[in-house]
Amino acid sequence: MLTVGDKFPSFDLTAVPGGPEGLNGKFVQISDTTDAGKWKIVFFWPKDFTFVCPTEIVAFGKLAKDFADRDAVVYGASIDSEFVHLNWRLHHEDLKKLEIPMLSDIKRELSEGLGILAKGAGVDLRATFIVDNEGIIRHVSVNDLSVGRNPQEILRILDGLQSDELCPCNWKQGDDFLKV
Repeated sequence: MLTVGDKFPSFDLTAVPGGPEGLNGKFVQISDTTDAGKWKIVFFWPKDFTFVCPTEIVAFGKLAKDFADRDAVVYGASIDSEFVHLNWRLHHEDLKKLEIPMLSDIKRELSEGLGILAKGAGVDLRATFIVDNEGIIRHVSVNDLSVGRNPQEILRILDGLQSDELCPCNWKQGDDFLKV
């Protein structure tokens, strides 16, 4: 699995856009050069039409503006096709309001490149990457298939990384930094 300090792989994936335009059936291409110069939060879920996944996707979507305020974009991805993503958005009440794109890694190229496919299951683990504005991975976390993430924690970690300071345990934006 790629880790902190590694270059995030190049990719070019079809996506269902976030916002109302994501409900119109028109897809977009999102690549590693999309939103160039911005920090990227890229998170993966195992499969569409499951139970834990929408809770995470909706939670990340609700923080899209907070991430944008930090010059970061959020991309969600799974191994499902763009057509499955669209159908899920159209038929899941909470996903209808989703403000972030849903990327299709149906060929599993990005997932394999990152090393996040669950052994045996062939689906993505619940992996989250914070990638800086130069394409370098600055944070990785991976959960087992059954346990959801806390997007607020990813926002907190982004704040710490962007501060370029020493941040103690449980530090949050506005708290004092450690002094050496």
